Amino acid sequence: MTERRKKTSRKTARKRTTNKTATSKTATRKHAPKRWSGRVTRESDALDLKGGVFKQTSAKKIAASLKRSAERSSRRKAGAYRSALSMLTFYINRAGKNLPKTQRDRLERAKGELKQQFGRE
Repeated sequence: MTERRKKTSRKTARKRTTNKTATSKTATRKHAPKRWSGRVTRESDALDLKGGVFKQTSAKKIAASLKRSAERSSRRKAGAYRSALSMLTFYINRAGKNLPKTQRDRLERAKGELKQQFGRE
C-alpha cells in the first residue's frame, strides 16, 4: 500500500466509528447483563443437576446430590467424580464475592465430602 492509501483508509475508519449515534430510546433503555454462567449449569454437557442443589444446608447433602446427579447423568463426558467436583468448583468460582462466607465454607466442606463419598482420600 502506498502512503496515500494508508491515510485514506485511516480516515474512513475513524469516520465510521465516530458516526455511530444511538437514538434516545435505545440510549435510555437499560439491558440486563448477560450471564453465561447460569446457562452453563443448565445446558452444558457436564451434569443434569437437581434444582437448588447448592442452596442446601448441609455439605453432606450437597455432596450426595452432586454424586447422585453425576452418576445418573447421561450428558457428562468425564468420570462422575470429576464432573461433580468441576461443577461444584465452577459454582464457587462464578459466585465470586457475592457468595456469603457461610455458604462458601459449606461448599468447600462439600468438596471434602464429595471426595469421601467417591472413596478418593
